[in-house]
Amino acid sequence: MSLPLLPGYSFSRNAGKKRFHKSQHWGFCNNVSMLVSESKPGIGGELIPGQKKEPKCSVFPKGMGSDAPSWVAFDKQVLSFDAYVEDEVPDKVQENYRIRRYKILFYLEDDTIQVNEPEVKNSGLLQGTIIRRHRISLPPPDENEFYTVNHFNINTDVVFYGRTFKIYDCDAFTKNFLKKMGVKLSPPGQCPDDPYLKIWRKNLDYKMRVYPRESSYPLKRFLEYDRKVLRFFCLWDDSNSLFGDRRELVLNYFLSDDTIEIKELVPHNSGRDGMPFFLRRKKLPKYGPPGVYQPGEVTDKLVLNIYSNPSASQLHGYLLDSLKLGKLEQEFYKDSDLSLGTTINVWGRKVLLCDCDEFTKTYYKNKYGIENFTSISCKAPPLPKIERKFPPYTGFGSEEDSLLSCIGLWPKPYPHLKDVKKFLENDSYGNESNILRFLAKLITNQYADMDRLFIISYFLSDDTISVFEPTEKNPVSGIRMFFKRMHVKKPGQRDFKCELSEYFKAQDLYIGAQVTVNGYMFLLFSADEYTLKLMEKNSDKFPLSNIELILEKLREKTSKSGDIKQIFRAADPGVTKKMDYNAFRKKVLPRKDIRRLCKSSRLPLTDDLLGSLLSIFEDSEEQINYESFFCALNWRIHPMHKLVEMSALKEKYDDVSVKMPSLIPFKYIDYLTFLKDLCGTEEQ
Repeated sequence: MSLPLLPGYSFSRNAGKKRFHKSQHWGFCNNVSMLVSESKPGIGGELIPGQKKEPKCSVFPKGMGSDAPSWVAFDKQVLSFDAYVEDEVPDKVQENYRIRRYKILFYLEDDTIQVNEPEVKNSGLLQGTIIRRHRISLPPPDENEFYTVNHFNINTDVVFYGRTFKIYDCDAFTKNFLKKMGVKLSPPGQCPDDPYLKIWRKNLDYKMRVYPRESSYPLKRFLEYDRKVLRFFCLWDDSNSLFGDRRELVLNYFLSDDTIEIKELVPHNSGRDGMPFFLRRKKLPKYGPPGVYQPGEVTDKLVLNIYSNPSASQLHGYLLDSLKLGKLEQEFYKDSDLSLGTTINVWGRKVLLCDCDEFTKTYYKNKYGIENFTSISCKAPPLPKIERKFPPYTGFGSEEDSLLSCIGLWPKPYPHLKDVKKFLENDSYGNESNILRFLAKLITNQYADMDRLFIISYFLSDDTISVFEPTEKNPVSGIRMFFKRMHVKKPGQRDFKCELSEYFKAQDLYIGAQVTVNGYMFLLFSADEYTLKLMEKNSDKFPLSNIELILEKLREKTSKSGDIKQIFRAADPGVTKKMDYNAFRKKVLPRKDIRRLCKSSRLPLTDDLLGSLLSIFEDSEEQINYESFFCALNWRIHPMHKLVEMSALKEKYDDVSVKMPSLIPFKYIDYLTFLKDLCGTEEQ
């Protein structure tokens, strides 16, 4: 039994309630006051008794599966409906309305709608996406609600922004989805035909039946072969004509309309203007150049007659010659006429097809079954190399300047004379002078010049040679210039010749070499320590300074290593393991050989005096040091009234005092190291 409705016996229904507003049920529609909506709630947003709240989004029946949100469960699922709209066409006699087809797309994930109209070519209408994807509200008076999946069915009308879309069909997925939701589908309908299209097709059929046209399909060929081009690399050999040469061309054959264009590959610095086209794009006749035709004689279509409506002054149509009785026939090049090795006629010019690209090869292989694509070289055969001959040297200036005056008008230094890189690498810096200094003497028959000594300097930076002579008459430096620094030619060359002369190189200078400088022949018999070390360090450039090669020659001359050891042991009685440099390089000959040399030289001495003189220089083994003997006979050094034997250990010149290489650059020789390198054993 319920409690009576008396004060104190009932609970307040508004306890805890905060919203007491009333919904607006009345409003204006088209400036007329009317009931706007009957589905609005009561006071505070509570539903009126007997009222049901309509959902704002689509509600799907619950089935077996996960409770995933709609944007996950219905992702990429779209309902597609076919609809049409009847658009009124005012002020036009041919049609009163027009039928326009549309495709309505309903996205299940968020209840958005998109309307597309299929594009029709040459329709003159704005087609494509008519309504972009978004939620569309219902027409008034329910504009506060949106379209859901329950509003769509076959043979129903939907209104989007004042335009009525009549749905007449949908796709298979949409039908299956609506059936699973329990929606009863109406039978599909048909879209009515557009009256204007009926009239247009009727007129077109009438014209095609009454006025026949030629059976050509240029549009079909254009759509099939558009942007497909056969490319050939060609050659036009015009070398037989005056001032003609070989020209490389590129031929492009357009499959869409059988036209040909030719471009010329102009090489750099060829002296020709780079024209854009050798032949503009057009059909190329096989037997050109043809005769001169009158304007309108060569046409694709032949007009027989024109006709018009008697009641109208404008032209209505024309009749074409379908049999082509008066058409001028011309043969043009087709793709079947082009192949590698074929010569085509380009308006009187013979052009040879030499090669093609990969697309062209694939096209001919698929269409004509051609497998052989042997290319032909477009390059001209190399011309015979003609050796350039220069006139001989005239004697004026240097040979290099005379040669460069024949090569060009602008005077330039000869390349090998001004090698900057070589100069920077071999120029003197720090303790490296890069100068080879040799001590030399003249090879002459003049008795007064036999004892003259010279310093020959070779500069590695520019391959020049200078010669100085040490003298006691110069109190400043002790030397005087004999030959100015310059390049020195090798002897035995003609003075007036076409080619350049050869000059002395660093490899031509070594101890024992004979060098001819300005007509004087010098014998190099010594060098300073820097020169010897530099030549030994760069033994690849100076092969005569290769120690391994020297030891190999000594091994060939010496078969018994014991004899050499005994000689060194006898020369070193104190067992210091070192011997004097002069004693190491001392040169001796038997007594009879020295006597024969003196007799052959007609020495003005009697036999007794010569024998006494030889006995002075004879050792215990009857060997005579011929260097000391002939030095004693030098009357300039040893006058007759002062017969004094010169010691071989005394140095006449010092490189410190006179700035020249010493006659004896070493004091002692470590013969144990020498024996180890020569024989492979070490003296104990």
